[in-house]
Amino acid sequence: MSLNRSIREEFPLLVSNDVAYLDNAATAQRPACVLDEIRRFYENANANPLRGLYALSVEATSEYESARVAVQQLLNAAHPEEIVFTRNTTEAINLVAYSYGLNKVKQGDNITISIMEHHSNMLPWQMVAGKTGATLTYLECEKDGALTEDAIRNNIPDNTKIVAITHVSNVLGRTTPVETVVARAKEVGAVVLLDAAQSVAHMRVDVQKLGVDFLAFSGHKMMGPMGIGALYGKRELLEEMPPFLTGGEMIEYVTRTGATYAELPHKFEAGTVNAAGAVGLHAAIDFVNRIGYENMEERELLLTRLALDGIKDIPHVHVLGSEDPHEHCGIINFTIDGVHPHDVSQILDSDNVAVRAGHHCAQPLLAYLGVRSTTRASIMFYNTEEEIQRFLKSVSTVRERMGYSE
Repeated sequence: MSLNRSIREEFPLLVSNDVAYLDNAATAQRPACVLDEIRRFYENANANPLRGLYALSVEATSEYESARVAVQQLLNAAHPEEIVFTRNTTEAINLVAYSYGLNKVKQGDNITISIMEHHSNMLPWQMVAGKTGATLTYLECEKDGALTEDAIRNNIPDNTKIVAITHVSNVLGRTTPVETVVARAKEVGAVVLLDAAQSVAHMRVDVQKLGVDFLAFSGHKMMGPMGIGALYGKRELLEEMPPFLTGGEMIEYVTRTGATYAELPHKFEAGTVNAAGAVGLHAAIDFVNRIGYENMEERELLLTRLALDGIKDIPHVHVLGSEDPHEHCGIINFTIDGVHPHDVSQILDSDNVAVRAGHHCAQPLLAYLGVRSTTRASIMFYNTEEEIQRFLKSVSTVRERMGYSE
């Protein structure tokens, strides 16, 4: 797929700034259609959804629930009520940890997560294990991010109640063999939560095919607004779970001594909802459907291969993970001998190349890999070959600009 220039021009920030934006794993850019839909909602349908019987509120409710259906269809969930809107992946995972984990896990049980988890899918389970007395087991990957069948089987013991695992590592870019993890979890009667923050923006995700019980993602990583995300949960599990937050709009009625909670999914959406964010997410989903995941994957693979092939030829640069571009999902994490990643990032920024530096909210994984921090370039389909070449040229000058002679 050659980059369609008209697609590139749909991103206002990319058009107006001469920056090679390679921090897409942190947040993606927004196309004009997403920005336009948010503005349209506030100008034409701005009312509190679910609370009024007048026309504006009915329209706001309709648009909010239409966005829920769009997410359901994106993930191929069985029912719209299996989709709960949250602020982001982090909130969605915490919802499951507090509402399901604290109520279903007890002393003597096991929770398994992988060493590759973002802190957002690690700290909630540390909390659950600490409060319940359960054991927290870490599923360790190979140095390139691969999870072997033996490792999966050996680290999901028979007393496991929850397996919480990333779909795509935000450090290594490696895709987890979800079906293998789910198969083992089902053998022991455990539920599986999938952190799809790094996958939904780059590949088709089918919750029924994968067989996961919960899935969380953030809208802003797939070109939607910040402050909107979603939790998928199997209906029978969500129905058993108590609300995570309580307050307005998540109740049927309230007395002085108690309350009856609303039906799914509203019992998990307390307070005034982010209707404009949901509308913007709907627009982002429509945009992804228009471009097509197959075209996005093909384009990102081409750019990833170009970047990996080029960076191999630069002395003193070391890439984390596999040498195969198919196993990076657009994420290239690297170190440069003798140069701190923060310095690398600042040098690249002086060349108008935006990358991420630090521990990427994955300190246990970096410690496991033997590094403290790295520089990460992450690619989206709207990036160009010229931007990759600019990135490679800038990386090739880092050591010289830091005073090294060779």
